[in-house]
Amino acid sequence: MAPLLAPSDPLEIHMAHRLAAPSVEYPLGTDHLGRCVLSRLIYGTRLSLFYSLTVLAVVLAISIPIGLLAGYVGGRTDRIIMRIIDVLLAFPSLILALAVAAVLGPGELHLLLAFAAVWWTGYARVIRGMVLQLKEKDYVMAARASGSSHLRIAFDHVLRGAVRPILVLASLEVGTIMLALAGLSFLGLGAQPPAPEWGVMLSDSRAYIQTAPRLMLYPGLAIAGCVLGFNLLAEGLRRPDRRSESRGGA
Repeated sequence: MAPLLAPSDPLEIHMAHRLAAPSVEYPLGTDHLGRCVLSRLIYGTRLSLFYSLTVLAVVLAISIPIGLLAGYVGGRTDRIIMRIIDVLLAFPSLILALAVAAVLGPGELHLLLAFAAVWWTGYARVIRGMVLQLKEKDYVMAARASGSSHLRIAFDHVLRGAVRPILVLASLEVGTIMLALAGLSFLGLGAQPPAPEWGVMLSDSRAYIQTAPRLMLYPGLAIAGCVLGFNLLAEGLRRPDRRSESRGGA
């Protein structure tokens, strides 16, 4: 919907209107190159959400099978996988992603690969813990006693029971991933100018923080609002569990 909502081309330069105040033509004003700030924010929403959800999808595609394998099989397989995860978790995720992105070089694809390579470990550990609890449930024991295959039990019974907690965790992590991606773009390792991405907009407006502070305010508020939205979504996904727990306790 960005082409329909944006009032102007986010990449079109009008030096005659650089750093213009908000007006009818430019509702949020223009930046240092005369580009419409509102249009860049709208297009930046599409980029930031696409990057964040892409990283999340890749992370889940890696962590769910690994966490399910470690928790359900257990034994030596679990110990080997968890020791590898422990080694990776010994390094701060953002610092490790920063190092990988620096090695690969700046660019959107390299940034997505860097985050996917280091962000899956925490998910895998949490999913493994869920699986350890779920595989001892009565319905799982009944399925095992009825002769169901391990593959069917793992996916139809154990993984299905972990879907809602995984969705809650994923909703919370979208905001974290978005903040991290914007931070690396701010440092020049993610999306590159003139891309209308929120981290790039923050980086471009650093030199004008005293003369036009609104240039940093708008993308900052957009990031904060989007992160808050995903946090509220996670709270909404978690709320039915709380109601069921209260009914069970009563």
